[in-house]
Amino acid sequence: MSDYEPVALVTGAGSGIGAAVALALLSEGYRVVLAGRREERLRETLQRAGDRGTHAMAITCDVRDPDSVHALFEKMAETWGRLDVLFNNAGAGAPPVPMEELTFEQWRKVVDTNLTGPFLCTQEAFRLMKRQSPGGGRIINNGSISAHVPRPNSAPYTSTKHAVTGLTRSTSLDGRAFDIACGQIDIGNAATEMTAPMAAGVPQANGTVAAEPVMDVENVARAVVYMAGLPLDANVQFMTVMATTMPYIGRG
Repeated sequence: MSDYEPVALVTGAGSGIGAAVALALLSEGYRVVLAGRREERLRETLQRAGDRGTHAMAITCDVRDPDSVHALFEKMAETWGRLDVLFNNAGAGAPPVPMEELTFEQWRKVVDTNLTGPFLCTQEAFRLMKRQSPGGGRIINNGSISAHVPRPNSAPYTSTKHAVTGLTRSTSLDGRAFDIACGQIDIGNAATEMTAPMAAGVPQANGTVAAEPVMDVENVARAVVYMAGLPLDANVQFMTVMATTMPYIGRG
């Protein structure tokens, strides 16, 4: 951690992994910008922060919209002058239906949120991190285990998460000369609203439906805090954090 109070930006900070990471960063002494589409959910995260909430601000943003993303970064720069850590976390999925039944709109929503959104935020982060003093910073992308293998009927989500890995690698390379580090955290079965159905059973690769174990989302938050706190001459390029006994390692 640096000598000053560093600034972090978390997208999708109104719930789940984003909220847990934002709160963990606040507890570690960061100033945190909470970004998301739903202001009421961002306010709920701020309330959970207690006294540390005075070191945070909530800004509504749709990461699919270039103008909205630009306004987010402009507001942050005007208020705190810099950005040390960007956690590209906001994401969306599509209904788990056969590929031929997906609508173009469903496909486009996932692509725009999961891929275009992180690109737009990374682009703005590069602009700010290159001009601020001291320069540089860190970008952490939320990949997912879907960046490696798919679940049944998950073409939009899996495709975008595979693409996020490419964005992570390109960001690492293009940021190298400017002290901008980039890594990716791939998460498996963190206990959030999104993973609640896993207790009742979810489709498996062999056609069966089975319940899957989950892990405390705080494990993810601690992992991101570790990645964020490294000096800029060190980087966690890829990290996988998952429920130990989930059916990921092995043949489905």
